[in-house]
Amino acid sequence: MFDRFKTFLDSLTGHGHASSIEPGDPRIAIMALCIQVMEADGETDEKERRKVRSMIKDHYKLDDAALDALIAAGETAESEAIDYFRFTSDIKRHFSEEQRIDLIGMLWEIVYADGERSEMEDHVIWRIADLLGVSGRDRIIKRQEVAAKFRIAEEETAQQEK
Repeated sequence: MFDRFKTFLDSLTGHGHASSIEPGDPRIAIMALCIQVMEADGETDEKERRKVRSMIKDHYKLDDAALDALIAAGETAESEAIDYFRFTSDIKRHFSEEQRIDLIGMLWEIVYADGERSEMEDHVIWRIADLLGVSGRDRIIKRQEVAAKFRIAEEETAQQEK
């Protein structure tokens, strides 16, 4: 699953090592959607922030300054947006259905990073998926895959602690 996510992120810029953040950079739209998902339940958990930072930083090989610039650009874009359409319309036009489904999987990873899933997070991802043209079936399959992955990780952690 991570390989598919990596391929998706590569497709956004055409390569996996871009570090400069320019206006119109599709990574800003991805970051803004990540922020919207993190804030959906009214709490921005540190585990969610770390998940987003590590996924984006590791994939793009960003240093802390470039990562902070991308986060700041994403926060600005997110605060100026009146809805999700600003971010999803461009993604929908430029990316395949499989890539859009992979993005939904990434957003579920953010939701589950804090170990809890709220009704508001479900709603945000439903809206984003709908605007991206991702079917309800695919959205639910991605949620189940991510939830199973997190359950396995929790079980392994619990066993290691014994």
